[in-house]
Amino acid sequence: MPTTKFTLWREQRVLLARVKGSWNRLTAEDFSTQFKAEAAPLCNQPWAHIVYLDDWQLGVPEMEPVIQDLVGWCIQHQLRYVAQVYCPSMIKKYQLDKMIRDSSSGFEKRVYPSEQEAFAWLASVGFGTDTASLQQAG
Repeated sequence: MPTTKFTLWREQRVLLARVKGSWNRLTAEDFSTQFKAEAAPLCNQPWAHIVYLDDWQLGVPEMEPVIQDLVGWCIQHQLRYVAQVYCPSMIKKYQLDKMIRDSSSGFEKRVYPSEQEAFAWLASVGFGTDTASLQQAG
């Protein structure tokens, strides 16, 4: 039985995610499909996303276009803020920056070493959550 490499859930107008392990294209495609399904109820107005990446071990280059397409879909469907949570890692930052654009008109991405800082930022821009924790699911 394969190990689940991600968990997704919603709290208010925020889509939360925990990702782990190394990813291939199929994992990225599965994530994209489930992410869009989970995000669909949020897309009628601006929303935010927070993702915990400390347990993620990068991915093969073939997965990058899948995530790039997902980011484009999200921005087209009113995603306004993304908070990435992980301990500083140049390799992780390099791959994430290749897949996920920096801030642009109507969209802002920030990276935080702790989930408390990330949740505080999202709350400061109007996207609070019920638990302010990425430890709730699974």
